[in-house]
Amino acid sequence: MDTLGNQFHQLHQDGLLILTNVGDAAGARIVEQLGSKAVATSSAAVAWAHGYPDGNALPLERLISTVESIARVISVPLTVDIEAGYSDDLTRVADLIDAVIVAGAVGINIEDGASPPELLVRKIEIARQVANRRNVRLFINARTDVYLKSLVPAEDRVAETLKRAALYQAAGADGLFAAGVTAEYEIAALCQGTPLPLNVLGLPGLPSPEELKALGVRRLSAGSRIAEFLYGAMSALAKSFLETGTLDSRELKAFTYGEVNALLAPSGKA
Repeated sequence: MDTLGNQFHQLHQDGLLILTNVGDAAGARIVEQLGSKAVATSSAAVAWAHGYPDGNALPLERLISTVESIARVISVPLTVDIEAGYSDDLTRVADLIDAVIVAGAVGINIEDGASPPELLVRKIEIARQVANRRNVRLFINARTDVYLKSLVPAEDRVAETLKRAALYQAAGADGLFAAGVTAEYEIAALCQGTPLPLNVLGLPGLPSPEELKALGVRRLSAGSRIAEFLYGAMSALAKSFLETGTLDSRELKAFTYGEVNALLAPSGKA
């Protein structure tokens, strides 16, 4: 019996599941001890921890070892951000999802990005087939980047997101992650327009958790924002110590996603 998989599905049925995305086992253990009902990775946080930029660049063995290490120290459901599956080759995507499941995940985030939605449809179908073979009730959270990457004009975003939601649901998705939406009326329209549990990203301007719950949102994710703050804090503390030999925590601020990602971008060296 896939107890953790069933638990994770149930967490999306009522109330608002708040996930503070992490990048390693220590972070996962911390949020579990704080009372989180599940643990989610951030693809950016995992990549940065291994010295790679976010964006399908992380060697897959590093991802799998991270999933294994997190699953070893927690007892709540684990969902893993696998970006776009790290490939458009469906065989490689299937192998990755199989490895993630074996490593201990009962949920995945998989995104469309700038690719045609039909490609994500095929990846979702493959993910469901792999999970069924493993007898795991995998929660497939389909992330669409309609908002985050401004894939269509602003006035068309709700309609385009719902169009994709229908495609992804038919393919076997269990949830819809509309990353980047913040307007209350658009969130309401998305909740009303799809039966899939809606996941939103914790960005400035987002309604409060109480308001999100009332609108029908079922999942709120921190994304990479916690990791961004941690790297900014590390930079400030290290600068203080290098300059003065003391740790000054009075003026800590977050790095932006772009700052951390650029820091780890390939330098061009052989």
